[in-house]
Parts: sequence; C-alpha cells; structure tokens
Amino acid sequence: MNGTHGMTRRDFVRRAMGTALAAPALAGFGAEAAQARTSLVTLVRDEKVLDAGHNVDAAVLGRLLDETIMRVTGEKTPRAAWLSLFKPTDTVGIVSSTALNPTHPEIVEAVRRRLVDAGIPGDRIREAQRSIGTVRASTALLCLPGLKAHWLTGLGTVLKNYITFSGKPSAYHDANNGNLGEVWLLPEVKGKTRLVLVDALRPLCDRGPQPDPRYLWDYKGLIAGTDPVAVETVGLRIIMEKRRALRGAPWPLSPPPLCVAAADEKFHLGTSRIEEIKLQRAGWEAEALV
Repeated sequence: MNGTHGMTRRDFVRRAMGTALAAPALAGFGAEAAQARTSLVTLVRDEKVLDAGHNVDAAVLGRLLDETIMRVTGEKTPRAAWLSLFKPTDTVGIVSSTALNPTHPEIVEAVRRRLVDAGIPGDRIREAQRSIGTVRASTALLCLPGLKAHWLTGLGTVLKNYITFSGKPSAYHDANNGNLGEVWLLPEVKGKTRLVLVDALRPLCDRGPQPDPRYLWDYKGLIAGTDPVAVETVGLRIIMEKRRALRGAPWPLSPPPLCVAAADEKFHLGTSRIEEIKLQRAGWEAEALV
C-alpha cells in the first residue's frame, strides 16, 4: 500500500467521491477480483426490527445482533463469537454516539447484556464516549456509532466516533476531516478496537447530526466488521445511494468525507477500496442500496 503524505486536497476529494460512487457492486466478486488484502463487512437487516412508529422490537434486535456477530467472527454461537473478540479479563469501553441522533439505547443495552452473558463482568464494561480516562483504562474498545451524514465532516459514523478523544474536535472539521484517522492512532486508542458495529436501524443521510425527519429513514440493519475503514466505506455507499434515490441524481456530501480514503491511504487503518471488501448480506433485501 503506497503512502500518500503528499496527497493534495483534490486527490482526497477524488478518492472520497470514487469510494462513494464507484460502479461495481460490493458483493459477488469472483476469484479474479481477489486482492492481497480482503476485509469482511457484514450487513444484516430485519424488516420487523422497527414498528410503524420507529420503535425497536428488542427480541428481533437480539436475533439481529446475534446473527451479525456470528457472521463477523464465523463462530457458531453468539457466546463463542463475543469471546473470540473480547475476553473476561478485558475492560471493554463501548464508544456509542451519545449526542444528537445517538446510537439506539436498545442496541447499547443488547451489546452490554451479551458481553455479560459471554462472561465479561458488568463492572468491566463501560461507556467510553467523551471520556479519555475510560478509554485509557480500557483494554478493548467496541466502536458503536449510528450511521449518519454530518454537516462538519461529511460523514459522522465510524471514523468521527472517536473525535472527542483528540481534545480538539474542531480541528477535524470541514476539509480537515481528512485527518480524522490520526485520532485512531492516539496512544490511548491505537490497536484497541476489536469490533465496529454500526447502528443502521434509522440512518440520517443529510444535515446530521441534527435528526432532520426529511432525511431519516428506516433501513433496519446492522453493519459490522473488524476493519473500521471497510465498515465506513459500506456505510458511506448506503448514504450516497439513498441521497441519489432522493434526488434522482448524484448528490455529493458537503464537505466531502475525505477521512475515508485518508484513513486507508495516509493512516493505514484499513481498506476503502471496493474491490478489497467482501460484503456479506443477510436478511431483508428491500432497498438495501449496496
């Protein structure tokens, strides 16, 4: 993988838009498309997880979460799946979206309950958002953001989820969002993220993080993987395709989410390349957008 420390803003914009709008589908690659690195991203959806009032059905969500984590890890039971990522000796920091348009609390609670069921003591599972001290004390992090556009960084999902740990969030706004990957390399954070789990039950495709009802929709899914950039890339594709469907034409994010390509090319956190992502889909297929 070539370094891009000399990459210009125009280069980043080109890569960001290429990631969002590239023509090939993410699924169904043949052997001829295999690359030296491949990242698995799992997308599981269930039409019944939200009712007509957008309320979460906890039982359906539990099944959705169990299938997601088993597919991510390849394990045959939820307990084995969680234990393949987190150990009873870990101190687990759950980093959810807690401000405007937060991660659904039902997902946070379901994750916590399954970690406890897997043998991780409840007092070793902590909410880590906005607490660098908790992150520092954690041996493992679980990145649990909501899928949303953001008016300051283009995309407000995986990479931005750790922005508060920098102590200077405004330094990563607008065109500077391309540097969000460096937050993942802070000593308190680096190498600790065991799972990225995106709440895509009711995403927001514009004007985020403020929950503008015009741009919220019931997608009813979870997106997960261990490569944060690959998970972000899939989420970005869903956002961009929803925007295209609303406008009937390409509708770029503003500012462009430069952070996605930069996290790959500059900070080497994972892959943003479509051909290097193996998307595994399960469940409800309607308007999957990816």
